[in-house]
Amino acid sequence: MENGHSPVRQLRYLPAVGSSYGVEVMDFAALRAMDPHRRRALPQRPDFHVFALVGSGAGSHEADFRPYRLAQGSAVWIRPGMVHRWCDIDACEGPLILFRPAFLPGFTAAETSAPVCWQLDGQRLDLALFAADHLGREHRTAARSPRLASPPLLSHLLAALILRALPGTPDRTGATAAGGRSTEVFRAYRDAVEEHLTDWHHVADYARALGYDVRTLTRATRAAAGTGAKAFLDQRILLEAKRLLAHTDLPVSGCARRLGFRDVGNFTTFFRRQAGMPPAAWRATRV
Repeated sequence: MENGHSPVRQLRYLPAVGSSYGVEVMDFAALRAMDPHRRRALPQRPDFHVFALVGSGAGSHEADFRPYRLAQGSAVWIRPGMVHRWCDIDACEGPLILFRPAFLPGFTAAETSAPVCWQLDGQRLDLALFAADHLGREHRTAARSPRLASPPLLSHLLAALILRALPGTPDRTGATAAGGRSTEVFRAYRDAVEEHLTDWHHVADYARALGYDVRTLTRATRAAAGTGAKAFLDQRILLEAKRLLAHTDLPVSGCARRLGFRDVGNFTTFFRRQAGMPPAAWRATRV
């Protein structure tokens, strides 16, 4: 693109033959084989989850402007809508699991609080790889013998894998997922933010639409995401602004309009307060 911006490739969930259950199990070697032109190293934005474990080797990855070094024991969780790229995975080996957002219900809080990339020690890596292998065996069985296919079983095995690999204590996600009303409130708020972030920039707008007060949204968001509802909303708007600045040729005024700001001055003030520099200056650091 012009001005040195990298276009974002939108990736839709298109399962391989025999993988129409909402989850697909592959590995780094398969990803390299199906991508001889190395498009994986360019920015891409999937509408599905990618969960990966590095069983051996080393490399690098970038997600939403943050670089990560990959090594044996690295776990990577790419969420739908993230702009990411596999910078260097030529030496990485290990499983990659692709799955639709609805395939793993009840993980909203864990999904939000877990980092994009973290490190597993040797014992936890072995157990996680064992869980991934079990999922892969059931997935291959489902593809070969549809009469034996069980989407609920695949979903449970995927949940077990992520529970085993998540940082923190193994029962942390189960406790959070069972958090009841607070988790439901946060899920509703997060979904509404995704839908209306270009229209509503105040937590009170979401509170009115969802039928909660601002304090309820703040408590639920802090419990699930570790931050208040206002900070959660501002960071989400900031992230979308960065994506527009880095990956499109829209002028700053066009980015402001796309994000629902009344004028470029309000957008610049917001961006400077959140990022510590004006949007044009931040864009210059990405070229």
